[in-house]
Amino acid sequence: MKSLLFIFAFCCFQSVFSQDNFLAKQYLNDGAYEKAVIFYEKLVAQNPRRTDYTEGLITCYQQLERYQEVEDLLHKKIKAGNVHPVFLVELGYNHTLQDMPEKAIIYYDKALDILDENPNFGYGVGFRFQKYAILDYAIKAYTKAMELNPELNFNFQLARIYGEQGNVSKMYDSYLELIITGRASKANVLRNIDDFITEDGENENNIRLKKILLQRAQKNPDVLWNELLSWLFVQQKQYKSAFTQEKAIYKREQQSSLLRMENLGNIALENNAITNAEDIYQYIVDSSQDKVIKLNAQLNLIDIDLLDGNEKKYDAVLKTFEKLIEQYGYQPNTLQLPIAYANFLTFKKEEPKKAIIILKNSLEMPLNRFGEGYVKMALGDILVFDKKFNEALIYFSQIQKKLKNDVMGQNARFKVAQTSFYKGDFDWALTQLKVLRSSTSQLIANDAMQLSLLISDNSLEDSTQTALKKYARADLLGYQNKTKEAIAVLEDILQNHKGEKIEDEALMKQAALLENSKDYEAAKFNYQKIVEFYGNDILADDAHFALAELYRNILSEPEKAKQHYEKIIYNYQDSYYFPQARKNFRQLRGDFIN
Repeated sequence: MKSLLFIFAFCCFQSVFSQDNFLAKQYLNDGAYEKAVIFYEKLVAQNPRRTDYTEGLITCYQQLERYQEVEDLLHKKIKAGNVHPVFLVELGYNHTLQDMPEKAIIYYDKALDILDENPNFGYGVGFRFQKYAILDYAIKAYTKAMELNPELNFNFQLARIYGEQGNVSKMYDSYLELIITGRASKANVLRNIDDFITEDGENENNIRLKKILLQRAQKNPDVLWNELLSWLFVQQKQYKSAFTQEKAIYKREQQSSLLRMENLGNIALENNAITNAEDIYQYIVDSSQDKVIKLNAQLNLIDIDLLDGNEKKYDAVLKTFEKLIEQYGYQPNTLQLPIAYANFLTFKKEEPKKAIIILKNSLEMPLNRFGEGYVKMALGDILVFDKKFNEALIYFSQIQKKLKNDVMGQNARFKVAQTSFYKGDFDWALTQLKVLRSSTSQLIANDAMQLSLLISDNSLEDSTQTALKKYARADLLGYQNKTKEAIAVLEDILQNHKGEKIEDEALMKQAALLENSKDYEAAKFNYQKIVEFYGNDILADDAHFALAELYRNILSEPEKAKQHYEKIIYNYQDSYYFPQARKNFRQLRGDFIN
């Protein structure tokens, strides 16, 4: 019976104790320091060894300007022996709050002196100085601890502090030491450094980093410095210089693949550095022993050759494809070749029937489910081009079922919806799109939402769906590269369906087609109409972003581009384009983010 009473009493005590702890934290977080003090004083009296209770009480006293009580409490802790040096930092900071810097320094120095006996206190002391923005002492604490115990590494903390102080050179050095010692991954370090550089190679911080990397490369030749220099040049869009570094890396590591080089070529191509991309891919073709990487480069060179839309080149490209087929054949590990060939025949030569035969023959090979999905996706696209919608739907549905948890499966579901839209089966398209609006791929989810709203909005307004059917036809014509015909159908919508909800969609689609046709002024006019007359509708952020990109990349009017990026930043914070708009805006402004 006594045991039961003891257990009951203990449980009651624990319950009251837990409640006191909860209320103390709650009042502290709410800024109700007078109430928090009552509970923290009780908790400290009951648990004098719990530092978190002591620190909570100190915070309350300081907020209430009861500095003498803080001093009494801390002196009592210090006299008790085995004091943690953070309490000396707290005592010094208590004097700093009272504008007594001379007394504060005495205790800060005492905290540092304890590190001589036990450098493992370095992190706690350094972090406490950092917490109170006493950054010079934080540096001393971390540095001293590392000197006393070489096993300790606080370069990450030091780098952060140097960055806050604006000592960028020392920050770079600290981050680089983390890579050298293997204490942090290169990717993690570069993410932090990226906040301090810009696209401008003449930016002061960019120059500092380049200088440090070159100095380290001279003292200790290592491919690491080539890799980091290559990364820096890519950020500055100096792809020729990055290419030089990548060649040096490849020559020094003959056993390495050319995947890094391939990635650089892809980045250069995406950023319209066509000559640089061409040089990089040609180097891969001339150097690679890996047939997959070599083939990718050869296909990229074909893509570059086709960029100017010159139909006179088609016969030469056709011969190139035929040579590649002769060289590589049809193999499961080079599926990109028959797919690229089929796409060329369809979308450039307008010979979809020949392309369909090639891809159906490719499906006879022993493929895994992803390889099969890859071929069927391309085959479905070509069948859509050829208006064989039902057959295309069969292939897309097969991918969707076999790879339902993969992004490829979600993309196939979107293509089912899109094909149904082209076909005029708007109800079935909506059914598929509702599922995709929660897709794990933000791009698919965004596209699904826009198409879903296009269908639902324009079905409610017009039961005959006349304008929607015209739009679907224009969309298909655009997909078939029949740009002039698509623009004409959209113009029909704009002239004969004025004031209907589909008007902004037609303006947006037509603007994209005009831009592809290099009629930039007409495209700009359409985008401007959307932001002016449909500023509160779903396509407003799309139009602002499209205008910003047009001003930035084509019309060379950066100030106007900034205005439209800024509109997205302040007015459309849930937009899919928000992260990129913010990044581009800051780059145009020439700043860096710490």
